[in-house]
Amino acid sequence: MIIQVQGKYKGIDLEQEEAQSRPEYRTLRKTKGTYVLLVSVRRNTPLKVGALGKIEFGKGTYAYVGSAQNGIEKRVARHLRREKRKFWHIDYLLVQEAVRIEKVLYKRAPRQEECRIAQTLSKPGNPVRGFGSSGCSCSSHLFKIEEGSLFEIMESWGSDPLTNFRKPSGE
Repeated sequence: MIIQVQGKYKGIDLEQEEAQSRPEYRTLRKTKGTYVLLVSVRRNTPLKVGALGKIEFGKGTYAYVGSAQNGIEKRVARHLRREKRKFWHIDYLLVQEAVRIEKVLYKRAPRQEECRIAQTLSKPGNPVRGFGSSGCSCSSHLFKIEEGSLFEIMESWGSDPLTNFRKPSGE
């Protein structure tokens, strides 16, 4: 399902096996911007994440903020692959069997919007310190959030960067 959000923000529900063949996924091909991966960790998952060391990922829902200035399609396709060279912190998490990308929210935006969104998510979310933020001054780009609460959180932000997200019908 594509989530049309006042023409500014969009989102896609993903079935990992078929996502890349869906028409709404192909709209990402030329989109340069910022994205939020909604990630489900289905059981407690301890793992070593590069130089960050061992991190215990508790069962729950996480929001990861990233940017793709060469096209979101390529970046999301990489995130969806289980087999890949581990380059970014998120790669270590996404290759785990108990982990699944549930949705991708995205918007056309310059790279600096990534940090604005991460700072906004840091208020209601529980940051995984240092995760995905080695190239900036943010505390994290990965946040544990209450299951099902992301749209409610975003609706309460007023004029912050994610204001235009809206809860899709049926959720």
